[in-house]
Order: sequence, then structure tokens, then C-alpha cells
Amino acid sequence: MSPIETLTFAELLDELAAKTPAPGGGAVAGAVGALAGALGGMVVAYSVGKASLSEHQDELESGANRLRAARGLLLALAHEDARAYGLLTELRRLAEDDPRRVSEEAGVEAAVLGAPRATMAAAIDLLRLLESLVPITNKFLHSDLAVAAVLGEATARSAWWNVRVNLSMADEGARKTIVREGLASLEDARARRERIERACSDGSSA
Repeated sequence: MSPIETLTFAELLDELAAKTPAPGGGAVAGAVGALAGALGGMVVAYSVGKASLSEHQDELESGANRLRAARGLLLALAHEDARAYGLLTELRRLAEDDPRRVSEEAGVEAAVLGAPRATMAAAIDLLRLLESLVPITNKFLHSDLAVAAVLGEATARSAWWNVRVNLSMADEGARKTIVREGLASLEDARARRERIERACSDGSSA
């Protein structure tokens, strides 16, 4: 399939609604994370150059660059998730002893499990960045920053569903580690989202 970023929004919706295995929930998780990063970028754009925030300009410019990078990473992970799952579906239509399936299946399974785990990690990094931006951004855009945080947590939670459904692709020992780390990440995402919403709603930030 085409990279997510090359599709119009209407084309992406049509791709998602189609009776095809990919793109699916994993790609949506990455795309939602990219939206969160873009919305955070708008908040920063309205903060750069603001006189009352002049002491934070270096941090804001750095934040803008990091949000742009996060957006690109999450879009790339959305595409990787869709690409890997589509390829796995293709391989599993082959006979179990087909040479191509035998040689490629394990690597593709690792990608199917790895992409949503990477998306979860990227979502946590994004939430951490958004949290750091609350006290140094334009308070009149804090509702947008709160929405970005909500979407950031949704990204982590959505990615976790895709990790869960593919846990059988990992060995038993790895599964325990994946579950432990995943649940810790979900709690981290929830706590950060709550702190951001609380800070954005108290009206005391700059």
C-alpha cells in the first residue's frame, strides 16, 4: 500500500473502511499519534514569538522540531504496521512448507509485533514532550494541547491492543516482558494525560 502520508484524508478513510486486512487498527494508532504531534505543533507555533514567553523561545523552537520529528516517526510506524500485517496475511495464504513462507514469516511476525510496540514508545515520548510544553506555551491554546494529550494516550492504548492480539508471535518468556512493559506504558500514558489536562484547565500557566 501507499505510505499513509501520501494519501488524502478521504483516501485513508476509504482504505480503512475497505474489506482488506491492512491498514487497520495499528495504522490508525500511528496516524492518531501524528495528529497529536501536529496539534501540539500548532500550539507551539502560536507560542513562538510571543513576548510573554520570550524566555522560553529556545525551548519552544526545540519543541517544534521534536514535534515535527515525532509526527514523521508515527506516520512511518503507521505505514510499517500496515505493510507488515499485509505481508503476513499474504504469506499465510501460502502452504506452511512454501519456501517463501518458511524464510520470511518469522521476520514479518517480528515486524507485526514490533511496530505497535514502537508506536507505544513513541506515544509516551510525545506525551512527555507535551507535558513539558504546558507551562511555556500560550494559555489560549491549552485546550488544543489537552486534546493532543488525549490523542497521545489514545495512541498508546490503541497500539497496546495491537500488541495484545499479536502476543502469540512471541515466545512465552518474551510475552511476560512485553505485557509488563506494555501495562507500565499504559499507566504512564494515563498519568501524563491526566497531568496535562489538569494543568491546561487550571488557567495558571503562562
